[in-house]
Amino acid sequence: MAARDPRVDDYIAKSADFAKPILTHLRELVHAACPDVEETIKWQTPTFDYKGIMCGMAAFKDHCTFGFWKNELVTGDRNINAMGSFGRITSVKDLPSDRTLSGLIKKAATLNAEGVKTPRKPAAPKPPLTVPAFLTSALKKNAAARKSFDAFSPSHKREYIEWITEAKQEETRKRRLEQAIEWMAQGKPRNWKYMNCRK
Repeated sequence: MAARDPRVDDYIAKSADFAKPILTHLRELVHAACPDVEETIKWQTPTFDYKGIMCGMAAFKDHCTFGFWKNELVTGDRNINAMGSFGRITSVKDLPSDRTLSGLIKKAATLNAEGVKTPRKPAAPKPPLTVPAFLTSALKKNAAARKSFDAFSPSHKREYIEWITEAKQEETRKRRLEQAIEWMAQGKPRNWKYMNCRK
């Protein structure tokens, strides 16, 4: 059996009385299901590694959490959050049966052993690019700026639009619009200063 980290003992000892049996129970289940697991402390909470991070647990003022690193692949639930894989745990009774939990721990260990990665979530699509009327009007008055803006990539257009429209005061918005038209007339994208720094 893998060596135990004394910091995990300290963590459990310093936890609230209701949490101690929960954390102890989870710890024993993890070790029984994956004898080669390694204990450590990551993000100030007990974490169990087996060929990579496998799962972790934590105690709070009135509840505990336990979660799998590859939760979606282990449990089929893609909605893991700060409450871990099983929500708020206030007693051992809130956990799945030992048999079920042991099976999930073994599954997590197998995924790590096989090098299976968690699939990346597709990026949320950006809303369609809408050019505000005041920018369209300003561009009509400056042919060079309009030519540059029309040639910009959607991301460069978006940077200008967001910079101008996110101004909280009308005076700031007008000042940014004037600056944007000046830069665009020179063919400069919004973040041209930073682009020059990277060269």
